[in-house]
Amino acid sequence: MRREYYSDTISDFLKRNNDEILGKLAQGNDFALEQTQRDAWLEEIRILKNVLQGYKGSIYFEYSIPRMGKRIDVVLVIGSVVFVLEFKVGEKEFPSYAIDQVWDYALDLKNFHETSHDSYISPVLIATNAKASAAIVATTLHNDKLLIPIKCNGELLSQVIIDVLKFSDGNEINPTKWETGRYQPTPSIIEAAMALYSGHSVDEISRSDASAINLSQTSDAVSEIIKFSKKNSVKSICFVTGVPGAGKTLVGLNVATKHIDKDNDLYSVFLSGNGPLVSILREAQHVTKLVAKRTWK
Repeated sequence: MRREYYSDTISDFLKRNNDEILGKLAQGNDFALEQTQRDAWLEEIRILKNVLQGYKGSIYFEYSIPRMGKRIDVVLVIGSVVFVLEFKVGEKEFPSYAIDQVWDYALDLKNFHETSHDSYISPVLIATNAKASAAIVATTLHNDKLLIPIKCNGELLSQVIIDVLKFSDGNEINPTKWETGRYQPTPSIIEAAMALYSGHSVDEISRSDASAINLSQTSDAVSEIIKFSKKNSVKSICFVTGVPGAGKTLVGLNVATKHIDKDNDLYSVFLSGNGPLVSILREAQHVTKLVAKRTWK
């Protein structure tokens, strides 16, 4: 199943008639094509055809983000960079919600799209009628090749791409390999709870990439702090941070299920305001007790 409404090499995109591209976009669209959407697509096509002259790579319109149920306006894969473009056609300002929107898209690709993990991700918000201003290219404090969102108008997009490519050193991305990368969010917390109560570990129920290693290491670190606190009769508090869906609750569940024996001094209590999760946990615990009794008999 295709994730985008339309994709092409940049060179072929530049050769195609605008109406042909628009027709492909309309075919991919599951909803009635409104005039405003049609006009927005045509303006995006016009801007990008002016901007992308001379570049090699691939372009993807309306690229699906499954976890969020949304679509990125345009993704460009050029050199060592994945550009995440969010257009606000006719907009003169840069609304905070739009900045958050393009930022969330970039975070999602960085954390959950397999072939984006090690690439530079550059989120760019384009308010087509905004006043021109110099763009600042910089990575986040984590130094993970994720760039801070860049704001520009339609005319400055060309310079933004030039600046980002100069800033981003690394191996050139293979577009074919990139687009076939698996999309692997952490399992839903309900699935995780059921798996944990079935005797599986974080390693077994999470992704098989670096993120799974991070989850295991975080769980182990929290467990060590618990042991240290018990041994030294001190109180400790741990804060686990991460993007939505990264597995923070999963870490808590994993630690709690490791210390579920009430007769153990390290007995854990898991508290949550997530109603469905609490129901599943209670049912899973009840089933676990029944199985244990039958096995004992």
